[in-house]
Amino acid sequence: MSDVLKKVREFIAKEGSLPLERVQPDSSLKDLQLESLDAVQIIFAIEEHFQISLPYENIDLEGQTVADLVATVERLLGERQAPAT
Repeated sequence: MSDVLKKVREFIAKEGSLPLERVQPDSSLKDLQLESLDAVQIIFAIEEHFQISLPYENIDLEGQTVADLVATVERLLGERQAPAT
């Protein structure tokens, strides 16, 4: 399990008041029954921890899975670390 996945799962579990075991990569954010405020808190926690800016328009609480969110974070981290050409 990647460090990013581990941290994102922890943030979702904490902010959504969910047992960590329930937050799996294939869990949809909708199925986890996150409230809008939970989602905002999760996004803030991710942004602060990883020092990135998540594009809110790309966060889909209806259809996105935990793995989709992790992929977005990993992509943004990769872009941040890529050397400018």
